Amino acid sequence: MSTQIEKLENSMVKLTIEVNAATFEKGMVHAYNTNKGKISVQGFRKGKAPRKMIEKIYGASIFYEDAANHVIPEAYDLAVEETGLEVVSRPSIDVEQIEQGKPFIFTAEVAVKPEVTVKAYKGIKGTKQELVVTEEDIQKEIDKVLEQNARLIDVVDRAVVDGDEVTIDFEGFVDDEPFEGGKGTDYQLVIGSHSFIDTFEGQLIGASIGDAIDITVTFPAEYHQESLKGKPALFKVVLKAIKTKEFPEVDDEFAQDVSEFDTLVDYKADIEVTIKERLEKDAKRKIQEEIMTTIIDSLEVELPAPMIDLEAENMTYEFAQRLQGQGLNLEQYMSMTGQNMASLKEMMKKDAGTKIKSRLILEYVAKEEDIVITDDVYNAELVKMADMYNMELDQLMENIGEDEADSIKQDMMNQQALNLSIESAKLK
Repeated sequence: MSTQIEKLENSMVKLTIEVNAATFEKGMVHAYNTNKGKISVQGFRKGKAPRKMIEKIYGASIFYEDAANHVIPEAYDLAVEETGLEVVSRPSIDVEQIEQGKPFIFTAEVAVKPEVTVKAYKGIKGTKQELVVTEEDIQKEIDKVLEQNARLIDVVDRAVVDGDEVTIDFEGFVDDEPFEGGKGTDYQLVIGSHSFIDTFEGQLIGASIGDAIDITVTFPAEYHQESLKGKPALFKVVLKAIKTKEFPEVDDEFAQDVSEFDTLVDYKADIEVTIKERLEKDAKRKIQEEIMTTIIDSLEVELPAPMIDLEAENMTYEFAQRLQGQGLNLEQYMSMTGQNMASLKEMMKKDAGTKIKSRLILEYVAKEEDIVITDDVYNAELVKMADMYNMELDQLMENIGEDEADSIKQDMMNQQALNLSIESAKLK
C-alpha cells in the first residue's frame, strides 16, 4: 500500500491511497461470501453459485461496492498511522480506480489539527472578583431549605393569592371549538410558576373555591403546536381547592432538623463558608473565561469546517447524555423547544469553534512549558475518578484503553496550562 499527501487550504489534507490488487481481491472474496446467499442464478441453489458464474452474469462490478467498503477502513486507518497526521474530522472518501486485477485507489479528504502560535499567555489582564457574602445571600439559602421543608395546608377562608397551589378543572376553546390537549381535571397549578401560557395564572388571583372563571389568553407566536400559534383562546375553569405553604420557624430547632448543627448561628456560619467556596469557584471560572477570551481574540487561525462539524456532533451527543441524566431524551427536548437535529447542531456550532480554539491554545502552552504528567500524578487522578464514579480503581483501569489514557493525560496537561495562565494573570 502507498499513500500520497496533498496539502489543501485551511488545514485540509487529501490522501491518495493505493491498495494493491491482491488486497483488493481479498475484499472481493469477502464481498462474494457476504452476498452469495442473496443472489439467484439459474441451476444453482441460493448461496451455491460460483463467484465466476455470478460475475459472468451480473458483471464483476456487482461486488465492487462491498469490496471497497471492506477494504477502505483498514487502509485508511493504516495510511493515517503511517503518515502521522493528527486527523480531526471524519474522512470524505472518493473512489478513483476500482477494477478487478488492478490496484484499488481512493482518496480521503480530512481536516488535520491546525498549527497555532500563541503570542502571549502569561500576565494577561483580568478583573478581580469581589468575594463578599451578605446576610441576604445567607437568607436566600435558608429560603431554599424552607421551601423544601414547607408543608401544604388547605385554605377555605380566603380567595387565591400569588404563590398558592390551586386544583382546577379546565377546558380550552379556540374559535368556540375545543382543541386537543386543552382539557384537564384535578390539575394542580402553582400561581406565579408561569407553567401556563400568557396571563392564565394571574386571572385566577381573587377567585374562591367553587368559582367558575372564564380566562382569555393568547398563545405565543412560537408555540410548539402549529394550529395554536398566535391564536386567542378561552379557558373555562372551575376552582376546586386552594392550598398554601406553611413554613417552619427559623430557630435552633430548625437548624437541628435540617443540618448537623445545634444552633442557628453555627448553621448560618456553615452556609456562609459554603457560599464563599461557591463564589471562589465562580470567580476562578470568570477569570478563566476572561483570560481565554483575550487569548482567543488574539489568535490568528482559521478552523476547518469539518473539524467544527465533528466537535458540534460530539457536543450534541454530550448534551443528550446530560439530558438523560435529568430524565429526558433528545426527542422530548426538541419537541419542548421546537428545535430539530439540524437547528440543535447549528446552535452547538456557535460554541464548538471557541471550544476547539481553547483546546489548541492550552495544548500549545503545555508544550511550550514542557508540562508532563508523571505516573504518580496520573494515578492520583484515577483514584479521584474512581471515587467520583463510585467504582473500584481496578474496575476503572480495566475500562481505560491507551487512547483514553492519553486523552486523560492531555486534559490534565491542559488544566495545568490553564492554571499557569490564571496564576500569572494581572488582576485589577
